This record gives sequence, structure tokens and C-alpha cells, in this order.
Amino acid sequence: MHPHDPHPPQTYTQPVIIASPPASGLAVASLVLGIFGILGGWCLCGIPCILAVILGHMAVPATRRGDRSGYGMAVAGLVLGYVLVIPAVIGTALLVFGGGLSLLDTPPTP
Repeated sequence: MHPHDPHPPQTYTQPVIIASPPASGLAVASLVLGIFGILGGWCLCGIPCILAVILGHMAVPATRRGDRSGYGMAVAGLVLGYVLVIPAVIGTALLVFGGGLSLLDTPPTP
């Protein structure tokens, strides 16, 4: 290389590519079912939300260990699922137990 060379040598850097693990299918399914359950799951008796909770609980351990990505999706599916499941369980319990208790309070008809 000549000291008066107008073009200095170019240096090239090697880009570092960090590949993340693939997304968990269970986490994606939990999120999709949670969204579907919130938007219209009441039409299907809350079944999508129940499935979102189950799949979310299955996805959390695998995503937390780092085997798969999608921890946030799994947690979001759990939250969305529980938003409909918890009130449904409370309402069902009140309906069943409240209805049964009201039968005890009514006097017998002659």
C-alpha cells in the first residue's frame, strides 16, 4: 500500500446473526383462542377461553426455559382466557347455589 494512495483499504465486518428459537405453537394457539374467546366466546359457552387457559399453562414452562419463544403470547392467552372464565365460574356458582338456597327459603305450598 502506498502512503499517498487516495483509496484506503476498506474493512469489512461480519454481521452477527442471533437466531431466536421458534415460537411455541401452544403459545400462539392460547393467544388466538383468548382473543377469539373475548370477542365471541360467550356464544360458544366459553370453550375457547377454557382452551386458551389450558394451552397457556402448557406453553409457559417451555417458553420460560427458552426452548421456544412466545412467553408473552402464552401469558396474554392466559390473561384473556381467565378474563372470561373467572366471571363464568362465579356466575355459575351463584346461579347453582343461589337457586338452591332460594328453594330452601320458600315455604311449602299446601
